[in-house]
Amino acid sequence: MTSSKENSEGKVVVPQDTGRRRFLASSAIAGLAGAGLSLGLAGCNKKGSGAAAAASDAASAASGASSSSAINWDKYEVHPGKLDTYYVFSSGGHSGDLRVHGLPSGREIRRVPVFNVDCMSGWGITNESRKIIGTRPNGQLNYINGDTHHVHLSYTDGIYDGKHLFVNDKINARIARVRLDTMECDAITSLPNVQGFHGIFPDKRDPIDEKINYTTRVFCGAEFHIPVPNDGRDLDDPKKYFCLFTCVDAQTMQPRWQVKIDGNLDLVATSYDGKLACSNQYNTEGGVHYEEMMSAERDACVFFNVARIEQAVKNGKFFHLGTSTVPVVDGTHAANADPKTALTCYVPVPKNPHGVNVSPDGKYYACSGKLSPTATLISHELVLKWFDGGFKDPRDAVVAEPEIGLGPLHTGFDGRGFIYTTLFLDSQIVKWDQEAAIRAYKGDKNAKVVVDRIDVHYQPGHGFTSMGETRVPDGQYFISDNKFSKDRYLPVGPLHPDSSQLIDISGEKMQLVGDHPLYPEPHDSIVVRRDIIKTRQIYDLNEFPLATKSPKDNRVERNGKKVTIHLTSQAPTFGLREWTVKKGDEVTIILTNLDKVEDLTHGFAIPFYNISFVVHP
Repeated sequence: MTSSKENSEGKVVVPQDTGRRRFLASSAIAGLAGAGLSLGLAGCNKKGSGAAAAASDAASAASGASSSSAINWDKYEVHPGKLDTYYVFSSGGHSGDLRVHGLPSGREIRRVPVFNVDCMSGWGITNESRKIIGTRPNGQLNYINGDTHHVHLSYTDGIYDGKHLFVNDKINARIARVRLDTMECDAITSLPNVQGFHGIFPDKRDPIDEKINYTTRVFCGAEFHIPVPNDGRDLDDPKKYFCLFTCVDAQTMQPRWQVKIDGNLDLVATSYDGKLACSNQYNTEGGVHYEEMMSAERDACVFFNVARIEQAVKNGKFFHLGTSTVPVVDGTHAANADPKTALTCYVPVPKNPHGVNVSPDGKYYACSGKLSPTATLISHELVLKWFDGGFKDPRDAVVAEPEIGLGPLHTGFDGRGFIYTTLFLDSQIVKWDQEAAIRAYKGDKNAKVVVDRIDVHYQPGHGFTSMGETRVPDGQYFISDNKFSKDRYLPVGPLHPDSSQLIDISGEKMQLVGDHPLYPEPHDSIVVRRDIIKTRQIYDLNEFPLATKSPKDNRVERNGKKVTIHLTSQAPTFGLREWTVKKGDEVTIILTNLDKVEDLTHGFAIPFYNISFVVHP
């Protein structure tokens, strides 16, 4: 049977009754935590009846989805030999890598190994890459796995500058930097006393020096509060648990400072004027188990006054934790009651907020409610006013809090005043009006906040608009990265691909125009105009001190039992046909590709020794 009800927009919504959506209704909700939901899913294969088909059509109409025949498919097709309009940079999740796709085609162009071992490129095998990843005294890699979680580019004047990309490892509390001219990782740093490293975001300018209009810091939020140092001493005393907010220097990739805070941190955002960083906070209860972390009706979005924190560090008002030498300041709620001296501001927002994003005009922070069906808009100007002592209750910085749907997680902006939020439980994207939400919060009952909805397949996590994390979003596309694909693609066994769906947001109504399977599990992505990314196809040998620059310099050097082979390659030959070493020797091979032809990458492997790698021209 089907039933209908009137939604907040005054439209009649008739739920679908098809096999591919009925599994949602039969799901047992166990708990929404982190970026996902633990579900007991019972798939249904009921054949759709005529009534069900009619219900499906009605639901599609109510959701704002256009019929397939009304869509100009040529707009989204990239013909052979033609280039995409955008780059999409996606974290690979548990694969530990970074993915690069083209948009609107959805074609995967590149995988950049970061925290994983990659036997195609030799990442994690070559000495250079092992040094970046980090090794233990016995020579083994510190870790062979990672969970690439959030990706963000460096900025200049509030716009991506195409220089660097930053991505975090949630499992092992590391942050990596990728240089975008070659799309290769050049630095990895571990964060001390952090567990469950979830959100990151670069700053967009310096809070004090107006000449520094580019990224110099990357802010990092630790999700799990733990005993610190986590050496077992306070394991049975949760009152001593806390977590840390870390600032990493974007150039040196070393931690500058950390802030001790209450509760657990989730996603991170930064202001366009450089004055504030923020992170959604849950578990104000200080609980250890899920049910304890979800009892309070409100948690908070925590704002960090960057200039005050750095002045406190400069003045020596910090402490150290365990063996770490990183300065730590006290940002707990109790230690920051006076706004005029506070380092942090805890703005109350509804239950267990997840994502937080800054509007392109820099005026508002949009917090997604996760366990609340609401989104909260916080005024940047009012948070600064609170720090100046302008009012006492941080809650007064909230300017809107509309109900938008079930399980709101992440938000994007189109630059036209509309906001797009993923609804995990509803399996929808909701489009809502920023200014209408503010008017409704002030009491305007005629304000139409929600203007459109569209179904996605299924359970969307991150969602993002083209250029949406900059001052100049272009309002063309929204991508919904979904946690479940169910029956969207050819079956490939128990492990399903994830689903990435492309939505055209350039018009009044959202249109689903692309559906791409992805190897699990991309977590976060950004969409960047292709003109911003300037890559190099051929290296300059002068950048490599160990390079063998001429075929005449091929040689074998011996120093006791250590043998170094300086080897060149020019397709299809190597500079030395053979060499002889003794059993027990430690052999280092330095291979230089002397070809100057684009796309002529050379491969090298030694059978039975776990050695394989490539060298680019």
